[in-house]
Amino acid sequence: MQGPRLDPSLSSPAAPRFGDMSDPLHSAYLRGKLASFAADMRKMINAPELSDVKFIVGEERKVVYAHRCILAYRCEAFSAMFAQQLLSCAAKEADIPFVLLDVQPDVFLAVVEFLYTNCVMLSSKIALDVLTSAVEYGLDELQKLCVEYISSTLTVESACEALQAAVTYRQTDMKDKCLAFIEGHTKSIVKTRGFHELSDPALLAILQSDLLTIDEPDLINSVREWAHVNSVVLDKPVPEIAKEVIRELRLFLLTPEELTILEAENKKDNFMSVDKIAEVWKFHALKKSSGITVHLLRRRKGTRPRDHHKYLNLYRK
Repeated sequence: MQGPRLDPSLSSPAAPRFGDMSDPLHSAYLRGKLASFAADMRKMINAPELSDVKFIVGEERKVVYAHRCILAYRCEAFSAMFAQQLLSCAAKEADIPFVLLDVQPDVFLAVVEFLYTNCVMLSSKIALDVLTSAVEYGLDELQKLCVEYISSTLTVESACEALQAAVTYRQTDMKDKCLAFIEGHTKSIVKTRGFHELSDPALLAILQSDLLTIDEPDLINSVREWAHVNSVVLDKPVPEIAKEVIRELRLFLLTPEELTILEAENKKDNFMSVDKIAEVWKFHALKKSSGITVHLLRRRKGTRPRDHHKYLNLYRK
């Protein structure tokens, strides 16, 4: 019969190695089957038997049962929550349920599963919300698992929402992977609801890329649509909504004919300032880029070649 397996990685620096005959006790750290341990711990999730704390979760007010000691020792946020309850309630009131109406039950249960087993079952439906909860509860390892899952399952429909989360929670690696996906599927992604719901910082992260696979007039039209949607949602004028992001639109890539069309459209909604359009007309007249930010003269990966781009090549150092 095979005995328990030694896991050297669990040994403390000062602990003697198994089989070290210089130590009369032959101390060692041994590890049993982690899978069976996790399976047994999973049986305790939301089990009323022997539970000592209840949560009322979500708008549907689902009851979730748990064990204080596990949650408290695994998560400082829960530890603080329980300690605050003891301070504010009489002893007989300590079993009052915690009400968490702003989180979905399946999302909360995923967090609980991680705390009990150090594993989590994710799906595209809940992954971003679980990431949000992981951030709120300070669960760094769960954050990493969510980021890994989200980054590896990006779709045209989910990419912008994932990018927004990456920007919000400062997940640099996830942000880079989202941008790479968006760069490869730009034409489809700018038509999604997620694109129209991006914040200024998230949209700016996209517009600063040289690798977008879309022609500039199409990108400008998509950003105009974004501005109109957000103007309605935020009840602010289109020019106020767009004032930051239009700085990253590369109007110098447009031909005089395209610029004329843009100017006519602009008179309807004042999407961008007249001065910005006038700056482009000046460039076309003088063929000089004095004072123009260099990256605004660079063609993106999806930019269709135009005759006047030969003047841009002079300023792409």
